[in-house]
Amino acid sequence: MCLAVPYIIKEIFPDGSARAVSNGVEAEVRLDLIEAPAQGDTVLVHAGFAIQKLNQGESQELLALWAEIKEAAVHA
Repeated sequence: MCLAVPYIIKEIFPDGSARAVSNGVEAEVRLDLIEAPAQGDTVLVHAGFAIQKLNQGESQELLALWAEIKEAAVHA
Protein backbone atom coordinates (compact mmCIF):
# COMPACT_ATOMS: atom_id res chain seq x y z
CA MET A 1 0.00 0.00 0.00
CA CYS A 2 1.22 3.48 -0.86
CA LEU A 3 0.50 6.43 1.38
CA ALA A 4 0.65 10.13 0.59
CA VAL A 5 0.91 12.48 3.55
CA PRO A 6 -0.34 16.09 3.58
CA TYR A 7 2.40 18.69 4.09
CA ILE A 8 2.22 22.47 4.19
CA ILE A 9 4.91 24.26 2.16
CA LYS A 10 6.86 26.65 4.39
CA GLU A 11 9.70 27.72 2.07
CA ILE A 12 10.50 27.13 -1.60
CA PHE A 13 14.11 26.89 -2.78
CA PRO A 14 15.49 27.83 -6.23
CA ASP A 15 16.42 24.20 -6.99
CA GLY A 16 12.75 23.09 -7.09
CA SER A 17 12.62 21.71 -3.57
CA ALA A 18 10.81 23.03 -0.52
CA ARG A 19 10.81 22.85 3.24
CA ALA A 20 7.43 21.50 4.29
CA VAL A 21 5.81 20.51 7.60
CA SER A 22 3.35 17.77 8.56
CA ASN A 23 2.26 17.30 12.18
CA GLY A 24 5.37 19.11 13.38
CA VAL A 25 7.70 16.99 11.23
CA GLU A 26 9.80 19.02 8.80
CA ALA A 27 10.97 17.52 5.51
CA GLU A 28 12.54 18.58 2.25
CA VAL A 29 10.25 17.70 -0.65
CA ARG A 30 10.53 17.99 -4.42
CA LEU A 31 7.99 20.15 -6.25
CA ASP A 32 8.71 19.03 -9.83
CA LEU A 33 5.39 17.20 -10.28
CA ILE A 34 2.95 19.97 -9.33
CA GLU A 35 2.04 23.18 -11.11
CA ALA A 36 2.64 26.61 -9.55
CA PRO A 37 3.50 25.64 -5.96
CA ALA A 38 3.42 28.46 -3.42
CA GLN A 39 4.31 28.98 0.20
CA GLY A 40 1.33 27.97 2.36
CA ASP A 41 -0.02 25.40 -0.11
CA THR A 42 -1.00 22.00 1.23
CA VAL A 43 0.40 19.21 -0.92
CA LEU A 44 0.26 15.43 -0.80
CA VAL A 45 3.78 13.99 -0.52
CA HIS A 46 4.77 10.46 -1.49
CA ALA A 47 8.37 9.23 -1.54
CA GLY A 48 9.68 12.78 -1.12
CA PHE A 49 7.71 14.25 -4.04
CA ALA A 50 4.68 16.53 -3.87
CA ILE A 51 2.23 14.70 -6.14
CA GLN A 52 -0.89 16.86 -5.75
CA LYS A 53 -1.77 20.35 -4.59
CA LEU A 54 -4.97 20.58 -2.55
CA ASN A 55 -7.47 23.42 -2.62
CA GLN A 56 -8.51 25.06 0.67
CA GLY A 57 -11.55 22.82 1.25
CA GLU A 58 -9.68 19.60 0.46
CA SER A 59 -6.83 20.70 2.68
CA GLN A 60 -9.05 21.42 5.69
CA GLU A 61 -10.95 18.14 5.28
CA LEU A 62 -7.82 16.02 4.91
CA LEU A 63 -5.98 17.68 7.80
CA ALA A 64 -9.05 17.11 10.03
CA LEU A 65 -9.09 13.43 9.05
CA TRP A 66 -5.38 13.10 9.85
CA ALA A 67 -6.02 14.70 13.25
CA GLU A 68 -8.74 12.08 13.92
CA ILE A 69 -6.38 9.27 12.92
CA LYS A 70 -3.67 10.65 15.20
CA GLU A 71 -6.12 10.93 18.11
CA ALA A 72 -7.38 7.37 17.56
CA ALA A 73 -3.80 6.04 17.51
CA VAL A 74 -2.97 7.79 20.78
CA HIS A 75 -5.98 6.18 22.49
CA ALA A 76 -5.59 2.71 20.95
